[in-house]
Amino acid sequence: MFDTPKLSEFVLLFFFLLETVGLGKISPLAAPPDWDWLANCAHTMTREEFARMLQNHYARNEAAAGWVELEEGGVRIRTVGDTWQNVPFATEATGTAPGLARFWRKASEMAPAPEAKPLLGVKIAIDPGHLGGAWAAMEERFFQVGKTLPVAEGDLTLAVAKRLKPMLEKLGAQVVLLRKSDKPVTPLRAKTLESAAAAELTGDFSADRLRRQSELFFYRISEIRARARMVNERLKPDLVLCLHMNAEEWGEPEHPQLQPRNHLHALVNGNYGPRELESEDIREEMLAQLFGRITEEAIPLCESVVEALAEETGLPPFTYFSNNASRVGDGAYLYSRNLLANRLYRAPVVFLEPYVMNSSPVWKRVQMGDYSGTKLVDGQPRKSLVNEYALGVTEGLVRYFRRERPPAK
Repeated sequence: MFDTPKLSEFVLLFFFLLETVGLGKISPLAAPPDWDWLANCAHTMTREEFARMLQNHYARNEAAAGWVELEEGGVRIRTVGDTWQNVPFATEATGTAPGLARFWRKASEMAPAPEAKPLLGVKIAIDPGHLGGAWAAMEERFFQVGKTLPVAEGDLTLAVAKRLKPMLEKLGAQVVLLRKSDKPVTPLRAKTLESAAAAELTGDFSADRLRRQSELFFYRISEIRARARMVNERLKPDLVLCLHMNAEEWGEPEHPQLQPRNHLHALVNGNYGPRELESEDIREEMLAQLFGRITEEAIPLCESVVEALAEETGLPPFTYFSNNASRVGDGAYLYSRNLLANRLYRAPVVFLEPYVMNSSPVWKRVQMGDYSGTKLVDGQPRKSLVNEYALGVTEGLVRYFRRERPPAK
C-alpha cells in the first residue's frame, strides 16, 4: 500500500532536487530523461529525412532552434543542461543503420491474413479517454440538463471501448482496454499530489487553487503517465486507439448550454511549440518519436480510421484556428498536435475526437442510450452513438490493414 504522506514528501523532494542539481526544466511529474538511446541513432537517418520530419511536422517555424541544430554531417542535440550530443546522419558512405528498436510492427511487416480476419494477430490497446462515474465532474467533462441522463465523456468512451473490443477480436485482433471501469489507473490521488502542485504554483495561492492544481495533476498527468507505462512496458501493442469526444463551451455544468455545432477530427503527435521544447523530457520524447519513425505509420493509419468514421457518422471536419495544431495528410480531418498521450505512447496512436458532447443532436442521442438497429433521431434513422463510433473505427482499421498488410497466398 502507498504511504500518502511519504509519497507527497518524495514528490516535493524530487522537484526540489531537479532545481538544485541544475538538470534543467522538467515538466510536471516527469522523470529526468535518459538520453542513452541517442547513441543508437547514429547513421539511421539521412540529413534530408531528419530535416523534413523536424521542420515540416514536429517543430515547425524553427520551434526547435537552440535545442536541435542541423549540421552537414549530423544533428547536434541539447540534452541535459548545457550538454550537447552529436548524432551522425546516414550517408552513401556509411549506409543506413537499422534504427531504434521498437516493440510495435508496421502493417506491412506482419504476416499475411485471411480475408475474413484482416486484423489477425494485431495487438491493439484501447484507451478510453478520461474517467467516468464520480470522477467525471472533477475533470469537468460532465454535464446534466435537469434530471436527464448525465453526459460524461469518460463513461461514453468506455462504452464505445467495450462495444469495440469484441468487434476487433472477431476480426482476429488481440485487444486490451487500458481502463475497464470508471476508476483511475494511477494509484496516486489529488491529495497525494499537493506538494508537487504547490511546487508548480507561483506566488501566493489559495487553498482552492491548490486543490484544482492537484486535481489537474491527478487526472490529466498522473493518470496518462500510468496508462503510458502500461502501453510501453507491459502491453507493447502495435497501435493505440485513444477514444475521446469533443465539446464546445457549455458554461456551468448545472446549467449547460447546448450548441448546434457537431464535428470530427483526429490527431497524430507533432507540432511542438518552442515553450514546450524548453522541457528536457518533452524534447527527448519528441526526438524518440522522430527517430522511431512512428509518424510514418501513424499518419496513414489515422487517415484511414478518421475517414471511415466520417463516412459512418456524417460529421464535418473540425477546423483549428490556433497555432497548437497543423493539418497533415491528404484529407480535412487529420491534424498534428502535441498531447501527453500521443507523445508518451511509443507506438502509432489514433487519437479520435468525434462528436460535440453538448451539441443538441449528440445530447439527444446520449439520452437514447445504446441500442441495436436504428431509431429515429430528428426524423432520420440512426444507429446508437456508441455503435456508430465503434463501427466507424472498425471499418477504418479493416481498410488500412487490408491495404497495407501482405496479401494471403
